[in-house]
Amino acid sequence: MASNWRNDRIGSALRGENPTVLRRLGSGFAVIGDVQFLPGYSVLLTGRTDVQRLSELPRAERLAFLRDMDRLGEAVERDCRRADPAFRRVNLEILGNTDGFLHAHVWPRYEWEPADLVGMPVWLYPHDRWTDERYALGPRHDALRAGIGEELDRATAMS
Repeated sequence: MASNWRNDRIGSALRGENPTVLRRLGSGFAVIGDVQFLPGYSVLLTGRTDVQRLSELPRAERLAFLRDMDRLGEAVERDCRRADPAFRRVNLEILGNTDGFLHAHVWPRYEWEPADLVGMPVWLYPHDRWTDERYALGPRHDALRAGIGEELDRATAMS
């Protein structure tokens, strides 16, 4: 794998070099998040390297991106609900404040989250959740990756 895939997430996905890709979808790529302090965290990346905001897409492509965001959200929800009875919900976000390319975050939320954070945006989690190696994506997440991928396949087959 190219060592700089994090510096070019979309280009590396297009080249087949992004190891976080779960599936290619119509509008881009479903990827599993680099951190997994909330197991199942995933991201939808646009398949276009020239787009920073949802509003830059032509209407049909915009709707396709939102449809794929919904599809990824449902896949994460189904797999996380099956894997953890404490699963609560999925939060969907299109932000773009840090990374200059169109992407949507899919955050599963759980009953076991700390009481002071469970009702708050995930961005308020302590810094160590984002940087500590114990939360980094790794081989221990292979079953999670497979489960979300299978749910994406089911959703695609049904549409």
